[in-house]
Amino acid sequence: MGLMTGKRGIIFGLANDKSIAWGIAQQLRAAGADLAFTYLNEQLEKRVRPLAESLDAEIILPCDVQDEAQMQGVFDALKEKWGEIDFVVHAVAFANREDLKQPFSQTSREGFQLALDISAYSLVSMTRCALPVLKEGSSIVTMTYLGSVRSVPQYNVMGVAKAALESSVRYLAAELGEKGIRVNAVSAGPIKTLAASGISNFKEKLRFAEEGAPLKRLVSQDEVGKASLYLLSDLASGVTGEIHYVDAGFSTAAG
Repeated sequence: MGLMTGKRGIIFGLANDKSIAWGIAQQLRAAGADLAFTYLNEQLEKRVRPLAESLDAEIILPCDVQDEAQMQGVFDALKEKWGEIDFVVHAVAFANREDLKQPFSQTSREGFQLALDISAYSLVSMTRCALPVLKEGSSIVTMTYLGSVRSVPQYNVMGVAKAALESSVRYLAAELGEKGIRVNAVSAGPIKTLAASGISNFKEKLRFAEEGAPLKRLVSQDEVGKASLYLLSDLASGVTGEIHYVDAGFSTAAG
């Protein structure tokens, strides 16, 4: 019997086997959870479906988080197949590449709205759609980064979006606590993902983080997965509204 045996949930944001979402999915499945996945479009489906099927996923659905009807359709499908679920993983974020490269003051209104919509508001809308199928004692976990509380070069509008995401976590946690539903975030250190490739000088950031961390190394995909597993499991039954740092000690060392 694994820690998550008998529990079911869905993961949004898997892009490939380098995704943080993939590290989380592997840990959840190893602990016994039944998983469902979404993909953004046909191009990403070619990457996501084989990974999902390798973890015995029976539910693999398209979902653009900006499309409320499509997102509602995902949770309707979960209700029809499973009735109720135990967890939701929100690993979704996006900003235009040009808005990450240019000075923050030059962020376009459209780029600002896009980053906040996909990276932060999607957690709110996802939670709203999920509520009818979430069991009492269930858990929602999202992914954030240190750029939400500090100025990180070239992180720009994404840092603002992550700050909004973290604030949303606290408000959702306060609202859903009486329903027995927990909401938390994992703040991972820099990891080589598809999303990170859009950040300028990312290799230099990796080197700086590695040198500055007390453990003198970068956090791994598996370690982020383990931290998320903890927050999604009954081991964290008394934890909500928290930002859980997993970055080899860099955040603590930096101040």
